[in-house]
Amino acid sequence: MTITITAFERSPDGGKGLARDTRVRWALEEVGQPYQVRLVSFAAMKAPAHLALHPFGQIPTYEEDDLALFETGAIVLHIGERHAGLLPADANGRSRAISWMFAAVNTVEPPILELVTARILEADKPWSKERMPLVEERVRARLAQLSARLGDADWLDGTFSAGDLMMVSVLLRLRASGLLDAYPNLAAYVARGEARPAYQRAFAAQLAVNIGHQGKPG
Repeated sequence: MTITITAFERSPDGGKGLARDTRVRWALEEVGQPYQVRLVSFAAMKAPAHLALHPFGQIPTYEEDDLALFETGAIVLHIGERHAGLLPADANGRSRAISWMFAAVNTVEPPILELVTARILEADKPWSKERMPLVEERVRARLAQLSARLGDADWLDGTFSAGDLMMVSVLLRLRASGLLDAYPNLAAYVARGEARPAYQRAFAAQLAVNIGHQGKPG
């Protein structure tokens, strides 16, 4: 069994760990599964071969024998179901962890991505200054809810799970905004996730790709 994932040949974030392949790398590192990485350019992502794996022309994808998957949440869930280390052994705990995975990508991440878009792609629009407080307030509302639920716990539901992996990955997108600083328990929560050896290995692997491409033509 050989696991192959795809990743950006040159990540838009320059190797800061925000590209979604980092989430899959992290999951594989947590469960101790070796994997190979096939790097793809932006042009290759729109080519028929990649579109056969990911119909929306994005990364990452996951290949294992005759199985091909796309969508980070689905891939991380698959890894957690196949290998111990990401999902609790008891059925109820497992279901709660999966609920947190969905919460991360369906409830918490959308307003954060909206903020990223507003700050990076829409900053020059004439209506940007008026819109930004509304976008930030939507993020703060979600952070306040999440902060209240986490309280002084280390993880969302007992021990570390795939739910935490996905939630920490989502919250990392807020680092540049400074909004997370207003919620010390969430900032500490993210720091705990980053401190995990598996995350450190995943981050280093993604960073190495981008460092390796610095200065190369094309």
